[in-house]
Formats: sequence, structure tokens, C-alpha cells
Amino acid sequence: MKFRTWTALALCAALLTALLSGCGGNTQPTAAPTPSPTQDAASAPSPTPEAERPVVNLAMLNGPTGMGAAKLIADNAEGTTRNDYQVEVAAQPTDLTGKLATGEVDIAALPTNVAANLYNKAGNIQMLALNTLGVLYILENGDTVHSFADLAGKTLYATGQGANPEYVLDYLLTQNGLDPERDVDIQWLTSEEVQAKMVSGEAALAMLPVPAATAVMMQNSDVRAAIDFNTAWEEAGAEGTFTMGCVVARTEFIQENPQAVENFLEEYAASIDFVKNNPETAALLVVEAGIVPKEPIALAAIPQANLVCITGSDMLSIRDYYAVLYAADPDSIGGANPDDGFFYLP
Repeated sequence: MKFRTWTALALCAALLTALLSGCGGNTQPTAAPTPSPTQDAASAPSPTPEAERPVVNLAMLNGPTGMGAAKLIADNAEGTTRNDYQVEVAAQPTDLTGKLATGEVDIAALPTNVAANLYNKAGNIQMLALNTLGVLYILENGDTVHSFADLAGKTLYATGQGANPEYVLDYLLTQNGLDPERDVDIQWLTSEEVQAKMVSGEAALAMLPVPAATAVMMQNSDVRAAIDFNTAWEEAGAEGTFTMGCVVARTEFIQENPQAVENFLEEYAASIDFVKNNPETAALLVVEAGIVPKEPIALAAIPQANLVCITGSDMLSIRDYYAVLYAADPDSIGGANPDDGFFYLP
């Protein structure tokens, strides 16, 4: 009996020692477990929760002024942008100016002269960035025009009356010794009407911006780019850079949502950079966003669209361009070169 009792006691002591050793081991540092495939997937970029994304009513124009936003629009659809953009793509600047005034739109792309005009009349917007340099061309169905002087006595079908194209055309004709009202028969039509006349061969000369000009030359191989307005601008000795497009925001929105504005500027700059450096991928995004109708046209137009993202004090260089427009017609920019309050300078 004594043997059995001692044996039982020994077994109990051994078990107690083992249990105590096990508890003591749990207090020591342990290596982190190797991440499982599920854990790796969780660490990948994911959509930003909707509650954390400021809502921004964003309006772009179809054509070159909106092309740079294509990647931003695609990323927004996937929920990966820091702002939640409610996107509208409009056909005409007049579709947006009223909505800026009523607050239906927070940030919008506009022609530079329309933006200045709106500021001088209402004062409720600021320029966030310049986004498009010159994209205008004189197209010819033939080979007789090589300078603005060669337009004397000819009929020119044009689009953009009351906006940058008209004022720049008048300026360059005048600089080349021509009177826009007497020496050239300028017929103002919609972009679609001008394109149709050039594609069919009914018209010999037209003024069109990219990508409309690109589309015409793709559909009618006899049409060529006779005059590049950027080159003509430099040859005329004009001050400033020929700058056609910009992005503005409501002043009240900027004041109430400074972080959303900074988010936009960072994401927009990245979008423009992507479009310029990845034209094949970007062309599809441009079409999906409704900015250009066909992928081949978008692909050909991206290198010609002169996309930029100029912000801060660098935007002030546009004052020289505005001075040219003012000299051509003070009403083109609302009667004055905009003051410092027009520019978003954080």
C-alpha cells in the first residue's frame, strides 16, 4: 500500500510541475505568426470608406479641357479617391456657369476667358489650376494656306464664337495685317457642323480644336493641319502662353472644404500625369468618361491636347494672355484683367 501511495504522489507532483511550467511559458514574448494569404490581401489598397470621403460636385467639359480628368473619374468610380466626386461631363461652358452660381457644382473646368468673365461679374470663384494650353488649328482641304496672311479673301468655317477661339483668331489675323471683319469671311458654326463640312469636302478651310481637328483628319485624309495656333502665337510675338483651359471652384466651397480642395489638386495632377504618360490606357478611360466619343480619336488626340497642371503662383503668368484678350475685346474677360483674388494661392 505504501508503494502505491508514494507512486501516486510522485505522479501528481510531476503533473503539477508540468502545469506550472506551461503557465509560466505564456508570459514570454513570442514571434509574430507568419501572415496568411488572407492577411496579405487585407493589406492591399482598398476603397476609402464612404463616410471618410468628402463629397465634391465636379464638372468637366468634353474635349481637351476634360481629358486630363479621365483617370480621376475612373478611380472615383472604384472608390479609391480621397474625395467622393459626383461627376458631370458637359458639352458647353454655359451648362456649368449657372450651376457654379447656384452651388450645384463645386469645381468645374472652363475656358480661361469664361472663368475670368465669371469672376469679374460675380466674384464667387477662384482659379485652382491651368489645365490646357493651345489646341487650335487651321485645317485645310488642300495645300494653299501656310500662314494667317494666306487666309485673305477666303472663307473660314469656325467654332468657338464668344470664347478663346474667336478672340485669339481675331488677334492673330490682326497681327498678320488682316481685318477679321473685312478680309476673311468667317462663318461661325457648331463644332459638329464644321466637322461635317470638312469631312465631306464641302468646306476648304476650318478652325477647330483638338480632338475635333483630329477626328476630321482621321476621316478625310485630304485634310491637313495648315496652321498650329501655338506656333502662330509665338511668331506674332504675343506675351504670355496661349492657355485655353482651367479649373475653378466656388470661393465658398474652398473656404469651407480646404482639405477636399487639396485632395482634388493632388488627385487631378496625378490624373493628368497618367493620361499624358499612358495614352493607350487613358484613351479608353477618356471614352468611358464621355469626354471623347471614340478610342482611336482619343488616342491620337492625347499627345496633341497640351495637357498641363499649373497651380499656385505659376498661374499668374496667364495675366499676359488675358492682356492680349483684353486688347482684342475688353468684354472677352469681363472688362478687366482679374486681380489677385481670382487665383487660389494657399
